[in-house]
This record gives sequence, C-alpha cells and structure tokens, in this order.
Amino acid sequence: MDLIDKIKDLAARIPKQLEHIQTEEATKNAFIMPFINALGYDIFNPMEVIPEFTADIGTKKGEKVDYAIKKDDDIIILIECKWCGADLHHDHASQLYRYFSATEARFAILTNGVAYEFYSDIDEPNKMDSKPFFTFDMLSFQDHQVSELKKFTKSAFSLEDILTTASTLKYTSAIKKILEKELADPSEAFVRFFASQIFDGRLTKTVIEQFTDIVKEARKQFINERINERIKSALSANDAQEEEEKQLSQEEPLAQEESNGIVTTEEEIEGYYVVKAILRESVDLSRVIMRDTKSYCGILLDDNNRKPICRLHFNRAQKYLGVMSEKQEEKIPIELIDDIYKYSEQIKATILEYDQDASA
Repeated sequence: MDLIDKIKDLAARIPKQLEHIQTEEATKNAFIMPFINALGYDIFNPMEVIPEFTADIGTKKGEKVDYAIKKDDDIIILIECKWCGADLHHDHASQLYRYFSATEARFAILTNGVAYEFYSDIDEPNKMDSKPFFTFDMLSFQDHQVSELKKFTKSAFSLEDILTTASTLKYTSAIKKILEKELADPSEAFVRFFASQIFDGRLTKTVIEQFTDIVKEARKQFINERINERIKSALSANDAQEEEEKQLSQEEPLAQEESNGIVTTEEEIEGYYVVKAILRESVDLSRVIMRDTKSYCGILLDDNNRKPICRLHFNRAQKYLGVMSEKQEEKIPIELIDDIYKYSEQIKATILEYDQDASA
C-alpha cells in the first residue's frame, strides 16, 4: 500500500475515534504511533523508534521527548506529542525547542495526532526555528502535501533533499497564509498597492474605502472566472474522452467478434473503461490493455498474461469481478458495472505489486 493510501486510511478513522480519546497516551496509541508506522518506521523496534528519549539539557538532566526516530544509528527526528484535543501553540514548540538543541536531530515534529508541525533549523544552524516549515493536517490535506510527507519515510529519507526544499516550503506556506488573509479581508496596504497603480489622484481615506470594495469585488470575479475556466476545460476534456470511448466501443466489438468467435460486449467495454478511470493517476493508461477470452474478459498490464490487473466475468446473469490478491484471483459478485469502483484500492495495489516486482 502506498503512503497516500495509508494516510487516507488513518485519516478516515480519526473522526470516529476523536471523542473517545481523552489523554495524551491514548492519542499516541490511536493516532501517532500508526502515523509513525505509516512512514515505514518499526514502532516496536527500540533501535529505530525510541519512546521517552532522554535529551539532557546542560545541567538539567532527565528531560524526555516522546519519541526519537533513528536511522543508521543517528537521531533524525524528534517528536513531541500532545493530546488530540489540545491546540498546538508556542509554549509546546518552546518545549521541543529545548530538546532540539540538545541532540543532533535536524528535524522535529510537534503533533496532537491530527496536525503535524515540522520544524528544522533553517534560519540559524543548530537552533530550531520558531515557525514550522511544513504542516500536515490529517483531516485536511492535498496530494502534493503527501508527496512532501513522503520525504520523511524511512525508505526515502534524505537529509540533504529535505533541507533543500524546506526553506521553500516554509516561505511558500507563509506567503499563502498572507494571501489567504488579504483576499478574505484586504488590509489598507494591500488596497493601496492596487489603487496606486490604477488611480491617478490622491489616495485619501475615502478613496481607500471605495477601493476596498472594488478590490473585494475584483477578487470575487477573478476567482469565479478561474473556476469557470477550469470547469470548462474539464468538461471539454471529458467530452473528448467520451467521444473517443464511443468510437472505440463501436469498433472493438466488431474486431473481437471476427476472432475465434469471441464477442466483447458493451458491458465488458464499459467495465474496461471503469478500470482505466480507477488507474488514471496510478499508471500510464497505454499500459492497461483489454484482452477478451471465451470465459472472461481480462485486463492486463503491458498486455502481459502474467500481469492480470483484474478479470470481468460478465458472460452469465450473475456478474463477477476477479481481483488479484498475491497473484491469485478472487471472484467477487457484483450487480452493477459501477460496483467495480468499490474495489479501486485492490486494483491499484495489483499495479503497485507488479511495478515493485519489476524494480526489485
């Protein structure tokens, strides 16, 4: 299972469990330890994930950080945990700040099991920054943020690679917050920036007030126009795809019927396109090939019989979807073609398995 699937699985559990988590220890067990495990670190191996790590600070002995993660015998990440109902704030970060300066770790995470704040020493060497360079919210994240999170996994961790992008992430995030605030409630300086470029008169208080409303209206129109453009673009692409699929659905059954008495039905073609839709973001779709037989319609990776993605058993009243589990087929009864979407994760996992075998 890829990282994004693991994170989505963990995120789906959180809303159901939040009200039952009343302590920091429960937060660790329910949310934080599974998160560390999702990153590929063995939470049961004390040589890899050290709970209650002692970080002595000068004359103050016995200071402990909740977790320290090791790789190649080096401490790479410190993790300070709080109860899931607690808001992360400066006081919590200052506690982690003390631990950071006492170890060789270049990264520290402050978390309540829902939000994860990632810190480093971008501004001043060996001194933890006052603000995180990356924040990951389990209940509100985008795919590109998972790509950044992936850099902290055991298999991908590279100090140099993360530090190279950390400063960009930090300042990009800060600028986005400023833009979000200004677009929601434009400050006088923000309004003046635009007004000074298009208004020739003196920028009096009355003029600024007028331009504040104009800036808000311009912002609303700009965002709506961009959204409409994206919608039109998506609809145009969808129309083109539907036309292509329509042409193929008209051509392919005829071609198949002429060969060995095999007839590819409309339902099999529809099922084939559902599988391609599922895999659209996982693999180059030119590698996903349909090959029909008398007993079932096979969907293969790279047109290779040894790489079946799934099988469509649609020749009887009861339809079955054949999904591959450890290269063995499991036949699942389905009622509708769209039911194939319910098994998207298994279908994606099969692709991942074949690609991992190829790279091994």
